[in-house]
Amino acid sequence: MKKICSVLLVGVGLLNLFPIIGVLSAEQITGLYGIGIESADLETLMRHRAVMLGLIGGFLLLSAFRPSLQVLAASMGLVSMSSFVILAYIAGDNGDQIHRVVVADIAGSIAAAFVLVVIVREGRNAA
Repeated sequence: MKKICSVLLVGVGLLNLFPIIGVLSAEQITGLYGIGIESADLETLMRHRAVMLGLIGGFLLLSAFRPSLQVLAASMGLVSMSSFVILAYIAGDNGDQIHRVVVADIAGSIAAAFVLVVIVREGRNAA
């Protein structure tokens, strides 16, 4: 099960790392999320979001190879992805690209929750 958890953490890490391309430009953000970036303020916020997701993704990838970090990393990933799903649900009427992100984040949340359950059941919840 340790190897399965590591593979899942790599997958969830890559899922969170992917949006880092949004740091490059507003056009990349538009391609990722299907939204227009109409102000410098929104561009700054979205590019910063890309950096934050990159950090979470990098930490999840690191934790795949450092079991002592897995509880913290999986928890961070779960909170990040599930909160996006909840916020998108509350906002409602999302576009197709946001819907794809929601679906991906649901899958990532399930994987992160699975990792946490396995770690707790195996009694290796060291952090």
